[in-house]
Amino acid sequence: MDPISFKLGTKNQWGCLVRLLSNDPEWLSAKVKFFLPNIDLGSRSEAPDPTQRVLLQLRLLHAQGLATWQAFIHCVCMELEVPLELEVQLLSTWGHGDGFPGPSETGAESQPEPQLHQGLKRPHQSCGSSPRRKQFRRQQLELAKRYLQRLKTSAQQRHGGQLPGPGQPLAFHQAYVPPILQWGRATAPFSTQEGAVPGSPRAEDGADLSLQDLFGPRADKGPRVMVLLGKAGMGKTTLTRWLCQKWADGQLDRFQALFRFEFRQLNLLAEALTLPQLLFDLYLRPEEGPDSVLQYLERNAQRVLLIFDGLEEALHPPPSGETAGPEAPAPALALFSGLCRGTLLPGCRVMATSRPGKLPDCLPAEAATIHMWGFDGPRVEEYVGRFFSNQPAREAALAELRANSRLRSMCAVPALCRVACLCLRHLLPDLSPGQSAALLPTVTQNYVQMVLALSPRGSRTAEALRGLGEVALRGLETGKVILSAGDIPPATLACGAALGLLTSSCVCTGPRQRETGYAFTHLSLQEFLAALHLMASPKVDKDALARHVTLNSRWVLRTKARLGLWDHLPTFLAGLASSACRPFLGHLAERGEAWVGAKQAAVTQALRKLATRRLTGPKVVELCHCVGETQEPELASLVARSLPCQLPFHNIPLTYADLAALTNVLGHGEAPVHLHFEGCPLEPCCPEALAGCGQVESLSFKSRKCGDAFAEALSRSLPTMGSLKKLGLAGSKITARGIYQLVQALPRCPHLEEVSFQDNQLKNQELLNIVEALPRLPRLRKLDLSHNNVSMATLLSLTKVAVTCPTIRMLQVREADLIILLSPPPETAAEQPGSPDLRGDASRKEAQRRSLALRLQKCWLTVRDVEVLIAQLQEGPLLEEVDLSGNQLEDEGCRLMAEAAPQLRIAGKLDLSDNGLSVAGLPWVLRAVSRCRTLADLHVSLMHKTVVLTFTPELEEQEGTQERAAFLDSLPLQTSSELPPCSPRVRLTQCGLHAEHLQQLCTALEGSCRLGHLDLSRNALGDEGAAQLARRLPALGALQSLNLSGNCLSLDAVFSLAQCFSAVQWVRHLDVSLESQHVILRGGGRARHLLAGSPPPESPAQAQSSGFGQRCVPRSFCLRDCCLEPLSLTRLCEALEKCPGPLEVRLSCVVLSDQSLDTLLGRLPWLPQLSRLQLSQAPLSPRTPFLLAHLLSLCPRVEKVDLRSLHDATLHFKSSEEQKGGRCGRFTGCGLGQVHVEPLCEALRKCEDLSQLDLSANQLGDGGLRSLLMCLPRLPISGSLDLSGNSISPEGALCLTETLPSCPRIREAAVNLGSQQSFRVHFSRQEETGKTLRLRECSFRPEHMTRLAAGLSQAWHLTELTLSRCCLGLQDLALLLHLLRRPAGLLRLRVEEPWMGRAGVLTLLQVCTQASGNITEISLSESQQQLCLQLNFPRQENPEAVARRLARCDLETHHSLLAGQLMETCTWLRQLSLAQVHLCHASCLLLQGLLLPLSELKTFRLASSCVSAEGLAPLASGLSHCRHLEELDLSNNQLGEEASQVLTAALEGKSWLKRLDLSHFPLDDSTLAVLTRGLSHMTRLQSLCLSHNQIGDAGAQHLAAVLPGLPELRRIDLSANGICPAGGVRLVESLALCKHLEELLLGCNALGDPTALGLARGLPPHLRVLHLRSSRLGPEGALSLGRALDGCPRLEEISLAENTLAGQVPHFCQGLPLLRQIDLVSCEIDDQAAKLLAASFMLCPALEEILLSWNLLGDEAAAELAQVLPRMQRLKSVDLEKNRITAYGAWLLAEGLAQSSGIQVIRLWNNRIPPDVAQRLQSQEPRLDFAFFPSELQAPPGT
Repeated sequence: MDPISFKLGTKNQWGCLVRLLSNDPEWLSAKVKFFLPNIDLGSRSEAPDPTQRVLLQLRLLHAQGLATWQAFIHCVCMELEVPLELEVQLLSTWGHGDGFPGPSETGAESQPEPQLHQGLKRPHQSCGSSPRRKQFRRQQLELAKRYLQRLKTSAQQRHGGQLPGPGQPLAFHQAYVPPILQWGRATAPFSTQEGAVPGSPRAEDGADLSLQDLFGPRADKGPRVMVLLGKAGMGKTTLTRWLCQKWADGQLDRFQALFRFEFRQLNLLAEALTLPQLLFDLYLRPEEGPDSVLQYLERNAQRVLLIFDGLEEALHPPPSGETAGPEAPAPALALFSGLCRGTLLPGCRVMATSRPGKLPDCLPAEAATIHMWGFDGPRVEEYVGRFFSNQPAREAALAELRANSRLRSMCAVPALCRVACLCLRHLLPDLSPGQSAALLPTVTQNYVQMVLALSPRGSRTAEALRGLGEVALRGLETGKVILSAGDIPPATLACGAALGLLTSSCVCTGPRQRETGYAFTHLSLQEFLAALHLMASPKVDKDALARHVTLNSRWVLRTKARLGLWDHLPTFLAGLASSACRPFLGHLAERGEAWVGAKQAAVTQALRKLATRRLTGPKVVELCHCVGETQEPELASLVARSLPCQLPFHNIPLTYADLAALTNVLGHGEAPVHLHFEGCPLEPCCPEALAGCGQVESLSFKSRKCGDAFAEALSRSLPTMGSLKKLGLAGSKITARGIYQLVQALPRCPHLEEVSFQDNQLKNQELLNIVEALPRLPRLRKLDLSHNNVSMATLLSLTKVAVTCPTIRMLQVREADLIILLSPPPETAAEQPGSPDLRGDASRKEAQRRSLALRLQKCWLTVRDVEVLIAQLQEGPLLEEVDLSGNQLEDEGCRLMAEAAPQLRIAGKLDLSDNGLSVAGLPWVLRAVSRCRTLADLHVSLMHKTVVLTFTPELEEQEGTQERAAFLDSLPLQTSSELPPCSPRVRLTQCGLHAEHLQQLCTALEGSCRLGHLDLSRNALGDEGAAQLARRLPALGALQSLNLSGNCLSLDAVFSLAQCFSAVQWVRHLDVSLESQHVILRGGGRARHLLAGSPPPESPAQAQSSGFGQRCVPRSFCLRDCCLEPLSLTRLCEALEKCPGPLEVRLSCVVLSDQSLDTLLGRLPWLPQLSRLQLSQAPLSPRTPFLLAHLLSLCPRVEKVDLRSLHDATLHFKSSEEQKGGRCGRFTGCGLGQVHVEPLCEALRKCEDLSQLDLSANQLGDGGLRSLLMCLPRLPISGSLDLSGNSISPEGALCLTETLPSCPRIREAAVNLGSQQSFRVHFSRQEETGKTLRLRECSFRPEHMTRLAAGLSQAWHLTELTLSRCCLGLQDLALLLHLLRRPAGLLRLRVEEPWMGRAGVLTLLQVCTQASGNITEISLSESQQQLCLQLNFPRQENPEAVARRLARCDLETHHSLLAGQLMETCTWLRQLSLAQVHLCHASCLLLQGLLLPLSELKTFRLASSCVSAEGLAPLASGLSHCRHLEELDLSNNQLGEEASQVLTAALEGKSWLKRLDLSHFPLDDSTLAVLTRGLSHMTRLQSLCLSHNQIGDAGAQHLAAVLPGLPELRRIDLSANGICPAGGVRLVESLALCKHLEELLLGCNALGDPTALGLARGLPPHLRVLHLRSSRLGPEGALSLGRALDGCPRLEEISLAENTLAGQVPHFCQGLPLLRQIDLVSCEIDDQAAKLLAASFMLCPALEEILLSWNLLGDEAAAELAQVLPRMQRLKSVDLEKNRITAYGAWLLAEGLAQSSGIQVIRLWNNRIPPDVAQRLQSQEPRLDFAFFPSELQAPPGT
């Protein structure tokens, strides 16, 4: 009996198994080959008897071990029709692994394993005879030939049968379709496809490579190492196997040997290898003579090809410090590195495959990279056609693919294409046409259908699939791709083999160790099965599932031993989360839909979290793949909303499927998206995936890998992208063919605004084709053709197109840059109504208005090219700018351009810089442009190679200048330049001009009648040139300025220019600095041209009014940094004698001696026209103050002497025609002491009309002050005396008080002895009856009080005394009040000390009892720390108060005694004011006692104070007795709940009250009722303030009921009271009855238009002030109110701010004669409304302030205001902040300010004015304020 049958236990069962397998020998052979891939069955299966052959194969399977035998038995029971009894016996015996016999027991033959080659030793080379050597060589060659033949035979056996693929049974044969291959570098390492048609897009792209391209003869010129890059499923492994098959078939005959290795198998090696071991032991061992074979391979290494598959899976060995030799054992990657670098088998060809990512450093830099892009459309159809051999099935499958674009796009990946074909083969018999779109919508569902198709019908494969999924996940987690039999349960292995999901191979794991390895047919299949396990296994919870939903970056650095094998797992999890997969998962997991749904929800939620993160480009693509697999529109919308608008992708390979997934997600969003691809290897057909994506606004590609095929695919997609505005294709390899396709597609992109074809190596004709298509692109704004090949002929052709094309606005060429800017064309003639003649006129007019900017910089233009260019431009439009800088025009070319400039209609600048212009050619340029009417500026600097001509447009061309200027300002390359003035400016700076050049230059300029400014600075003219120019200056006409700075001039040149200054009429100012060589002659015109264009022309009336007429125009002469000797001063004064006046002379001398000063002062009588003489930065002697004081007394023309620090002296003179007035003497910082006082006063005594004397910042001290005060009565000072900064102590302040009686003309004295010491005394021409003395920080001591009181007592005319922080304590103040006595009169005493804020009311009132006179007013403020008393002398008794005091004499308390003392001093008290104080109970009791006897009290103020609850009752009682009050102020107090009680008492019986202030008073219903009752008796009330009380409509109606009973009411303030239209209407009806009302303040209420209409109907006749700020007025109410106010004779102030007037502002026809202020802030006023408003301002002659900030005013409004400003004589301030005024409008306002001397400021903060322009505007007109915080008001000129 057979040993196996013996172990079976029965011979019948063994016989049944043998008979069963004998019926299907092919199946058994396939299984044996699957389980035993390393055993050659050719010789072993040649037994003649089939039964013996089956027995032999069974013994081989049984000898492999338990796992293999169990898996085989499971395959028998699963795949064959086995009788039930036999199946039970087989599974019970071997299904669980019990009792499996060992090899010794079975007696089976064991197959010897081949040993690993442990190394080859070189054979000994004997020195035998030559015949023996030849025989050895022949033997060696024979061994090598036999080995090479065995290599081919082995390759045919390994790869000749079939090419395994994912998800397909091994028995199924499939032909190979090569994918798209493309060179990965900018230029192919060697020639591309041989025989390709020139210009073919595939040939240009380097795509569709064949075997000849990769390994043909031409490939020898390229790199020796090549790397094939492709994503998973692209067919890299299949391609390497196909190459092995083609080599075995003889198609790669240039290679004698080909070795193929897989890194996933090499990773299993536990020991290092040598190269012979790698080639012979791991691949194929020679039968004999391995060292001879190795020598042959080394000699013929260039004909050896080694292929390494899966480079990304290579394990990096740990770093080793030792460097081994080339023959030493090394890891597999080290051997690969040696082969690549040539240290091993030098000259051999190496090919590696890898997924995109970080490649190992062992690859040489010159290695060629080839990208594998899978299938395009024709390849997909070819593959499908070969897959389906049946014609009807083939046609049906192709029809489904053509109808299902989604499935067709997935088939671009070869692995997915095979999966799709398997699914279609399974589904087609039962599939309706077009139904595949529902069954195969995603990659995941394709895999699901593949598994269902491969599963036997009726069999239960759920458990087996779960087992396969668990094995797959375990392999991914452990990094194992090749599994051993022990890693897979037998039943699972059988299921995988039966479904064709597993493949087997012989793997070598070490010396003498070979075993069968199993792997899934593709890594993506392993990931799919792992995803099935995660979704269907109950062992995996939702948290663990969510952790697997991650996004992996494409750039993976494989440096760890554990491989990263999770590329597609998240995608499959997302696909399984689709609702369409729920039934399949439920069947697989044998669970309900709720359980499956929870798992799917966990995946979806994890994707939602990922969608909200900030992701990089690769992760965005991965996320889009996952979202597309879920088929969840809501999730896609969430991702689309979360993506940023800018999506950049850098250096990552992208396929059609990637862009399709991205497009799918973007299609669910609404926001515009900008896609940028830079350096990304792109599949040539991938742009087709963007077709129909309407969300893409900007699309750019920058990659050398893009060629004509890419351009053609892009051209097909562009017209379908409806929102595309910007397209960029830079750095590509597109040629004429691709450009042609793109140019044809661009006109079909309706919204395209910007196109960039940078750096594409385009030729001349291609560029012209692009430019000629511009008229068909209606919305294009910018075309960038930079960094292409442009010839001179093409450049001139481009200029011709720019001149003729109506949409081109700018052509810019600079070296390699070529940019064309366009603007949308105007309405075409066909669209315009009217006759053809009218339409033609409109078209011609529009053509005339078109402008063009031409910039041809550094283009190598010559004179001949310029002639052609001029001919083109003469027929062209208005030229905004012509820039020809950096060319080779030289003198002749510059002359031609300058001569042609007047005919070219240039409205901007002509730049001829850096063109080789010389000094000899300069006169020709000047002569050519001197008569040009439009020239504004000519700037030539030969040193800096600058030649710029700036023109202004003709008068008829100025329309639209603003728009063109704004367009050019927006350009990125626009440079800021000096803005041209109105009069032409010629600047010839740094040109090396000498005196001999002046004759030609002046001759060239003499013909110009419009020359305004001439700048010859920084040349070498010298004194001779200056003198020559001074003689020729009259012939140059009336200039505005002449600049001769930096010309090495001396004092002799100054004298020549001074004579010219006196003789030439136009010269108004001469400014010379010899040290800095600054020499400028200026005219009297105002150069306020601050915009990039000329100002609007003046009207004849304005021109007439701006002329000087008969007025005397002031002139100024300034000479700085010089040394003036007496002789020089004499010559200078003689040169200035004939100068007409008035004349200002400013001299800044390094040295000025006393003799020189005497000479200068002596020449003053010969200079009667002198108005001011200034000596600045000149060291003056100590006798100068006395010399100037005598001059002030002796010379009647001297109006003011100003001497500062003995370095600066200024003399102001007045003409004889001027009226006599006070004169001023300022001698500050001159070191004057006590000894100088008497001489100075003696010199000043003779000055009868001395108005001001300033001796501040000197060294007088107390002694000098005493001397001056003694001389003071003899000095005729009528204005002021300033002694600040003279080190004066409190002793000086006391001296001043003692001097007051002896100086009756002193009107006011103010002394501050603090850190900022000031001492000022003001006088009057006559004796003053009222004097004011203010002493601050004088630090008086107690012993000073007696002296201070004595001095003050003697000053009978002193009416006001202020002592601020003078160190007066409580006792000092009491003593001062007690000692201060006067015969008669009033004295107001104000004391401010820090302790007053803490002392309290009682203490301060107690101090008041010490006053020696009657107190008529008391004002006390704790926050201001001050006490103010008005004292009346002598003290008198009030009989009524005495009687009341005697009636209360029985009270003996302290408060009653204090009250009694207060009654004595305050018996005539008329005003009691308490502000910001805290009143306790005692204070209130004191006030109660004080208020009772005060019959004369007229004013009581208690504001912003806090009253205790206990003190309210006494306070109310005291107020109730004040029957004669005329003013009551209880505003902003904290009275608590008893406010009504206080108010009741305060208002009781107040019939004499005239002013009542209850603002911020807690008015509720109860207090409001009290108020209305009290108001009904106040018939004399004139002012009522109830603001900020929120009385609402109810309170307004209560007030309206009592207001008619107040006939004397003149002012009412109800601001911020929450009054609505209902209360407002009732209120204005009542106010109409108040005939004397003058001020009405109702702001911050929601009054609305009804209130405004009611107020307009009943406007008070005496109204002066109307405030309706933020009152919710609309246009209707404002207009009606404006009509009612028009002509109001007394109105002074209007405020309608913060109302929505919507442009309908009130305007006046009659005017408001007394209006001073109008406030229209934030009223939505636009330019149209501003015109009416400006006209209304003209009817308000008294207007001083206009507030128009935060509106919508633009330049039109500024123009209107600028016209009316000069006519408003009393206007001081205009607020235009936060509007829309541009620089042009600001310039207009500056022009208006120039004619308005009274305006102090115009505020323009936060308008549309660039900072640099704002700075220049403010430098020219300081009254323009652009700051956020208002600047200090500028004094009007002349004040």
